[in-house]
Amino acid sequence: MIVAFAILIIYVVLIGSLFYGFQKMKPFASDEVVPKTSFSIVVPFRNEGEKLPKLLYSISLLNYPKDLFEVILVDDESEDEFRLLDSARSDINVKAIKNIRKSNSPKKDAIETAIEVAKHDWIITTDADCLVQKNWLKTIDAYIQNENKRMIAAGVCYLPESGFLHAFQNLDFLSLQGATIGSFGLHQPFMCNGANFAYEKSFFYTLEGFKGNENCASGDDVFLLQKAILKDKNTVGFCLNNESVVATKSENSWNNLFQQRVRWAAKSTGYSSWFGKLTALIVFGTNITWIAVFGLWLLGSINQNWFVLFIALKFVIDFLLLHKTASFFRTKLSWFFLASLLYPFFSSAVAIYSLFGDFNWKGRVFRK
Repeated sequence: MIVAFAILIIYVVLIGSLFYGFQKMKPFASDEVVPKTSFSIVVPFRNEGEKLPKLLYSISLLNYPKDLFEVILVDDESEDEFRLLDSARSDINVKAIKNIRKSNSPKKDAIETAIEVAKHDWIITTDADCLVQKNWLKTIDAYIQNENKRMIAAGVCYLPESGFLHAFQNLDFLSLQGATIGSFGLHQPFMCNGANFAYEKSFFYTLEGFKGNENCASGDDVFLLQKAILKDKNTVGFCLNNESVVATKSENSWNNLFQQRVRWAAKSTGYSSWFGKLTALIVFGTNITWIAVFGLWLLGSINQNWFVLFIALKFVIDFLLLHKTASFFRTKLSWFFLASLLYPFFSSAVAIYSLFGDFNWKGRVFRK
């Protein structure tokens, strides 16, 4: 138990530091400025013809000059029958292009394909299953003008759904968002989400795009972020404003969730950030330790009081960061206790499988 508690104390320090980093982050107050940033909104998609009309409709409602943004939909060999004319609104500039495959990462290829034809100064990526708020671009533009950044991460949340599966995903996703925001507050950012990620087109080329990460199917967001950090961390910021948040759908089955999380976890081995690697290692080590302690308790090998103390310490520190994050995203921590008991098993299985196993993504199999 001494070793187990030592690992847990390291974990408590880590999560506590992320909580402290989150506390240090100042919410961005979006002052009224004259819009001037021009955006190319890039949306890679595959077999998502049913989702795109909703995204395009939300984009059509943007409170932003129509001549300052365009939408580039990049079709990655879809097998459904999506038709742009049935989905696009005449009052926004939307074009659909075919993905030009060059690497093992369809999404990175799609973004590069779009950037080649993008006519605006800033690239902002989102996903086909997302919805944006009316002041999304207006808030990002104000952040750019006030903060003088060249790359901007912003928040992503799940659309409300009922049931334990969706509550579990929401808690897991909140932990990732909390770690993201906290790491920015500590000036050690290592993670972001491509569903809400913006950068200057010229900066993308300065960083040589996705060069060096072509073999990883995922990571169009974090690898680019980490390259920017190595180049100049002062060029990168997080827009902590609720109106800049993008909403997305949670997965509808445990298998889909597992495959998605495996895809996300697979890129952690390619992190260039020492803090990112350390965080991944500590979280994985703590979850494995939690499982071991739970097993020993079931076998009667450890005192129940020590077991309860171990569980309580992890429960409390996790709750602090999750509650802080949920408050920002204006969501609830449903099923928190039960999800906390399941999470170490699920997370450990994802981490181990991602090191050796293949994963499915949009009808394709990707191999390690």
